[in-house]
Amino acid sequence: MTASITSIAIPRARRPRGNGTLPWGSPAIYFVGFVVVALMLAPIAYIIIGGFRTNSQITTDPSALPSPWVFTNYADVLVSTTFWGEVLNSTVAAVVTTVGVVALGLMASYVLARYRFRSRGLLYAVFAAGLMFPMTVAITPLYLVVRNLGLTNSLAGVILPQIAFALPATIIILVPFLRAIPDEIEEAASIDGCSRLGFFWRMVLPLALPGVITVGILAFIASWNSYILPLFILNNEASYTLPLGVQAFASQYSVDTAKVLAFTSLSMIPALVFFSIFERRIVGGLTGAVKG
Repeated sequence: MTASITSIAIPRARRPRGNGTLPWGSPAIYFVGFVVVALMLAPIAYIIIGGFRTNSQITTDPSALPSPWVFTNYADVLVSTTFWGEVLNSTVAAVVTTVGVVALGLMASYVLARYRFRSRGLLYAVFAAGLMFPMTVAITPLYLVVRNLGLTNSLAGVILPQIAFALPATIIILVPFLRAIPDEIEEAASIDGCSRLGFFWRMVLPLALPGVITVGILAFIASWNSYILPLFILNNEASYTLPLGVQAFASQYSVDTAKVLAFTSLSMIPALVFFSIFERRIVGGLTGAVKG
């Protein structure tokens, strides 16, 4: 008994690999990451804090903290009907664009991922090639098409091109999710009497939900921050979105820097909050697309 007990190997505690490197990484990496994050957040913090200052404070010492803190700049923007009208326009454009991108992208991705037909690879390559043509390259012919359709000075003239230009990235992300669904699940559903449409709603959509959420968030943020397309399409201030509203407000109140900073910070807060809440969803969705 004693010999058998002593012959049992007792596992030793594992030592960190490398030359004394900590298991969670080098402190130098965290320091570099902290510096990068600080450099990215510093302009945002300057804009937000600058809205709590007066023009004289900004002129005297642009880098100082507010002394005293002034809340009238933000209050004036929040009671402005122009600001809330632009928020409504941006919300409508972003929500409709997101719904259109998710619906059309999911249907197209489902066909490319689950159906086998001739030239399927060519069609997928065409969508992939769409990533090489940003909206800025095609803005002039796009404006002519929108004008000929009579959609200038309307949100529809902004929403439809945004959906079209967001579809390539959406399909590239969703196709791996849908291809990863085992064929055995579809065969079992077919045996149970489930139609292809029923399989799409009951099985495909829940299983591809991480990818759907990812492309929806990306489409929403891209639409909310869109500037070039609304600049060409929208000429009426009543139909301005927030990026155009910031430009118009900065031109109108060019001498009131503090109020311009307050307007700018309020216009970017919704996108920052939305992105911060769903950041893990975006990373998880993109990771799943790469694995698929």
